[in-house]
Amino acid sequence: MQERQSRHTYVPHIDGLRAVAVLSVILYHLKASWLPGGFTGVDVFFVISGFVVSASVDRLPALGGWQGLLRFYARRIRRIVPALVVCLLITALLSAFFIPESWLSETSDKTGRRAFFGLSNWVLAATGNDYFSPRTEFNPYTHTWSLGVEEQFYLLFPLLFLAWSRGGRGRAVSLGLIAVATVASLAYALRLAGQGGQEIQSFYITTTRFWQLGAGVLLYQVMTLAGRFDAVPVARGLSWRSPLLLLAVSVLGYGLWAARPGHSPWPDGLWPVASTLMLLGLLQRHRQGWTARALASPPMVWVGRLSYSLYLWHWPVFVLFRWTVGLETALEGATAVALVFALAWLSWRWVEQPLRHGARGPRTNGRWVLLGLLVLVLGAGLQSVLVKHQRHISFSTVSRHPLDWYPYAKGLKKEVPDCRVVESSIPVVGGQARLLQRGDCPGGSGAAQVLFVAGDSHALVYNELLRRKVVQDGGQVRLYGSGGCALAGMQAWRGPNPACGVYTRNVLEDIQATARAGDVLFLPGLRIPRLAEQYQLFDAAQVSADLASPAAVEGRAAEVVAAIEQLRPLAERGVRIVLEAPKPVLPAPPYRCSDAFNRHNPICINGMQIPRAEVEAMRAPVLDSLRQVAAALPGASVWDPLPTLCPGEVCQPDEDGRPLYFDADHLSGYGNRVLLPDFRSHLQAER
Repeated sequence: MQERQSRHTYVPHIDGLRAVAVLSVILYHLKASWLPGGFTGVDVFFVISGFVVSASVDRLPALGGWQGLLRFYARRIRRIVPALVVCLLITALLSAFFIPESWLSETSDKTGRRAFFGLSNWVLAATGNDYFSPRTEFNPYTHTWSLGVEEQFYLLFPLLFLAWSRGGRGRAVSLGLIAVATVASLAYALRLAGQGGQEIQSFYITTTRFWQLGAGVLLYQVMTLAGRFDAVPVARGLSWRSPLLLLAVSVLGYGLWAARPGHSPWPDGLWPVASTLMLLGLLQRHRQGWTARALASPPMVWVGRLSYSLYLWHWPVFVLFRWTVGLETALEGATAVALVFALAWLSWRWVEQPLRHGARGPRTNGRWVLLGLLVLVLGAGLQSVLVKHQRHISFSTVSRHPLDWYPYAKGLKKEVPDCRVVESSIPVVGGQARLLQRGDCPGGSGAAQVLFVAGDSHALVYNELLRRKVVQDGGQVRLYGSGGCALAGMQAWRGPNPACGVYTRNVLEDIQATARAGDVLFLPGLRIPRLAEQYQLFDAAQVSADLASPAAVEGRAAEVVAAIEQLRPLAERGVRIVLEAPKPVLPAPPYRCSDAFNRHNPICINGMQIPRAEVEAMRAPVLDSLRQVAAALPGASVWDPLPTLCPGEVCQPDEDGRPLYFDADHLSGYGNRVLLPDFRSHLQAER
């Protein structure tokens, strides 16, 4: 027993490697251009985890059966769960304070909830947004994907490794099982990399990452079988190893610099994995060279010991900065990093260490496992409670006044308690389709007219206006929508979208099979380039220049011809076509710029107001094209929401303090209510 413990004494250069990994990840997340491949620091962590967990299990007395499994899981729970739960709950609370529901944050709550159970990587893989997308960058739980991979690995690891502790044949069996699982995982990663289009799945899922952790396990097993842990570490005789160490450091540096989005874990994950294996192998016995001394220096060891807490805290801190004051300037970056280190030290000192090494807690491994599971379930439940009651605790005006900001029409039931809108789905390939009709209401079902609404997300955002119209006027609304696919959108010159062509054909076929004379087809959409996304700004001068470019002029002329050809059969049948004129686009998204804590965020630097003359100039060529379409179709017209949304010389984001827009171009719930009277008047006047 004494011999076993001696060969597993503390090795400081492993903490130094952890420091390299976590600092690379932090640097990349702070500003990707500073270390473009820094995200592969996680790959380094995976190899170290496989190596260290093997050594940790091997240094303990051998236990078989349930006792061995319970001891392993109890130790993992004490290591991982306390700091994770504290971080997740504080992140959930701060998210409820500062992050409103939006397209950018719509997957955050689910990711956080699953992170308690080590499943967030599968949630992120299923969203269709890769690790480098805006929605991922604004999700405060994104970083937990790697913890999910490790936790899922730990479920399998003891089943593959515990035979090792029995010695003899058990070691050969364990080595063979780990090798087979590692090779299978690597083969699967290679297969997905070769297929193309599988980058998101490949990045997040455990089956393509197991080989990185398995490589660390295999290194430990091979070195143990070779007796590399039995000998005393040497201080000299490094002449032939120095070039290998230099090569390992160079390969690691290359991987951290040159790794590319969309090429991980294969092939760009190979470099950090190979270099980490080399460093762990070479430095295990030879600890006096320049590499070992650098990694074992007090600052590196200190950072390495904090690495778990640093990893836990750096990402939610950075994301919350992005949502509030911003993370662009040197002062903001320095403040965020200082806060990360402070929180990490507090977590390490008062949460991680006491519960990992202290005497408090259950006396048996089984009770530790049960307690850990109970804490995880309670933590996830508490996170759900915070999400449910966000409106009552949030500092954000968006979350506090959801009926004004979101076009969900949730206030309609209270306003008209004796009438309801019945919603059902319509099967249409390539997009969403909903049927809205008045249910049990005084006065019957109202008019028999059907209002067809088809377009991009700007069609879907008319949800509240349409529901209110159904309640007031009766009839039916058939709402079709697919993001970025406006019918007669007048922006095809910006680039073809084959999927939109398929969607448009399917929608028109469905409408042609259903519409009758007297029905209305309303075609809203974003028809001029936006000035701001929810996460970035665009140059207004460049937008105006693009709108006047020869390509834009030629493209709009072609779309006019195509729209007339597509819509003529409906118009000649007696279906009235109503085209929406371009609405104002704002230079900043109001939902991100309407609170004191985010008003100075870089996304808000251009302000939320825009001169009406500038809007008129941007939309003039598009409006002319729409009028050409309307003039060529019997009974067609153009409805212009601009006078209602922008009655003065400057277009405002709100009216008497209530938002007209949610983001820089989509209407808010209140904006829907403001436009409804004018929309109804236009339809009635055109009869």
